[in-house]
Amino acid sequence: MRSLTPFAQVIMLVNVLVVAVAVVALLVLPPATTPVADWTRGRATDSPSAAPDPSGSPGSAESADPALPSVELPPPVPATPEFARQVGANEAGMVPVLMYHRIVAKRAASIDRTPAQLRKELERLAEDDYVPVTAREFVTGRMDIPAGKHPVVLTFDDGHSSHFALDDSGAPVKDTAVGVIYDVARRYPGFRPVATFWVNREPFGLRAEKDQKRAVDWLASHGFEVANHTWRHPYLPAMPKKKVAEQLARTERLLGRLGVGPSETLALPYGAMPRKRSIVQAGKWDGVTYRFKGVFLAGAQPSESPFTKGYDWRAIQRIQSNGKKGECRRWCSQYWLEWLRDHPDRRYTADGDPAHISVPKGLRGKISSRNRGRVIVY
Repeated sequence: MRSLTPFAQVIMLVNVLVVAVAVVALLVLPPATTPVADWTRGRATDSPSAAPDPSGSPGSAESADPALPSVELPPPVPATPEFARQVGANEAGMVPVLMYHRIVAKRAASIDRTPAQLRKELERLAEDDYVPVTAREFVTGRMDIPAGKHPVVLTFDDGHSSHFALDDSGAPVKDTAVGVIYDVARRYPGFRPVATFWVNREPFGLRAEKDQKRAVDWLASHGFEVANHTWRHPYLPAMPKKKVAEQLARTERLLGRLGVGPSETLALPYGAMPRKRSIVQAGKWDGVTYRFKGVFLAGAQPSESPFTKGYDWRAIQRIQSNGKKGECRRWCSQYWLEWLRDHPDRRYTADGDPAHISVPKGLRGKISSRNRGRVIVY
């Protein structure tokens, strides 16, 4: 397994501590009230906070509502060295994986974001030619976005009620995460409305399993990913291996009943890796097995391309969504999105051809051996 640089180790440790402190604060502060779908009555109520396509290919889920922006992508184009040069393709570049928690009108912790802050960041991504892909699409290398565009992975931890709810008309509530994503997608054609939601035992604050199933059915049918974030959000390094396996398997069992399992991705609570790392990659408990293709941390820099030697699916970096103050001066989203804009040669740029991996000549050596047969060099 590739070891992190000393700088990366320091910023990752600090970022994990920041996330841990913020989450603890959320546990002791009074809960925010956010609209949660009352699935049995078909309306939204105020409540305390609290099936994907098997191929995993982008655009495979068709929106059941023609009024919503589509997740479909343009047909792929066959890339050539000259075409790759024209669009500035670099599929060995870095990919921002953005990490969000609660989306609330009044922030109670540093990791909270308001709907306005989320909307502003997504608008910036759209203006900078980013196209969202799910975490599953990222780890499986199916980022089949248009040529010249850049992938971004939008991830939301904890399955909070502010992430998803439906209004009286059956549309996503305006200021939930899904509502904001659709709002931006309507105004920026090409900004694909997808994201990954990593959930615990009560997805989206819903307690009844029939309500949970309706929620994840809606999300899956509209191209979103719902996957594993453990059962109770524990600090895994403090737990024995069997208990870690139980946390993952219980959520896998639930997601299977809800029709969106098995999960291919996992976000570690607090970004904290257990002592025995292999237990969060694959395992079994009480007859339930799990095996992930990507394990995500809590910080603190863009991820390597999944096609490169430096990519480690067992410890994928994410970036906390936030400004540039205090602990976020050098490793939250505002800093890194500005850095990627100022260093376009370091950013992943698609060639529009899912069959090939296009890179400038000097970066050919970065591509992993298993992907070299697909490389186009210019």
